Amino acid sequence: MVIALALLVLGGLTAALAPRLLRRAAWPDREPVLALLVWQCLVAAVLLCCLLAMLLSAAAAWYGVRRSVFAPAPGGVVAAYGLPGGGPWAGALAVALAGGGAWTGLMFARELREARAGRRRQRARLRARAPRLPGEEPGDVRLLVLEGERAGVWWLPGGPAAQLVVTTGALRRLRRRQLDAVLAHEQGHSRARHHWLVYCAGALATGFPGVPVFAGFRDEVHRLCELAADDVASRRFGRLTIATALVELNEERGVFGPCPPRPAQVPQRVDRLLAQVPRLPWQTRLGVTATAALVAAVPVLVTFAPGLSALG
Repeated sequence: MVIALALLVLGGLTAALAPRLLRRAAWPDREPVLALLVWQCLVAAVLLCCLLAMLLSAAAAWYGVRRSVFAPAPGGVVAAYGLPGGGPWAGALAVALAGGGAWTGLMFARELREARAGRRRQRARLRARAPRLPGEEPGDVRLLVLEGERAGVWWLPGGPAAQLVVTTGALRRLRRRQLDAVLAHEQGHSRARHHWLVYCAGALATGFPGVPVFAGFRDEVHRLCELAADDVASRRFGRLTIATALVELNEERGVFGPCPPRPAQVPQRVDRLLAQVPRLPWQTRLGVTATAALVAAVPVLVTFAPGLSALG
């Protein structure tokens, strides 16, 4: 049971300290895709700590679970974990962690249900403004143009029925290259499946509001996804093009005024694009990627360490 407790301590330290270090770092805005990977590795490490601690505590509490988990292992491996001496609290710990896992699943299902309901409402409004033509199926139109004075371009996810929506106000305000850059930005969201990251972050933060790593992931995921999509568009059409397109689309929304709404991410995105800060060196990116992967792998290494020592 020492390993289960060590996993819980490791998960708690990762959840509490890692978000502070990542938020203080200056590089995530330069490498948003890498920053998203690091956040996902931190979340995966915390979840793995809880999952593996649950398995070990359940194996300590119940012989049937222990026999199933350690079925192919020699007897010395089981002894190395000290599982039979777990005591009655091992079962309570396993039940509590299992309840947390079930709660996570419920929160994720709720997030998906609310997202689907929101998309259905959006599609109903779109159908009211742009009815389908005779014989047209829901997934036939990939790009929908709406009549509207307000400039707007957005991506509406939904599997085969996903759509890019452009208003006529945006067509009038944007030049051809600017419009292509904005469409490339939205297609970057679509190809990277950014909406799934948003759903997962929202579910974890809603289910466990007191866990810093989940709250930090939710707070950062939308901003980093926007920066990553900006980079996708800028690589094809240039930073100046997507920056001016963002200004044209959002100028009437008051985000560039003296009292911008909160949070006002568009001015920061435009400043970042115009600053043209270079990417991190490839050696640094490789080192950060390896470190993030190691953080996610540490719970597995801690779990298997006693068994490997016993086999050695």
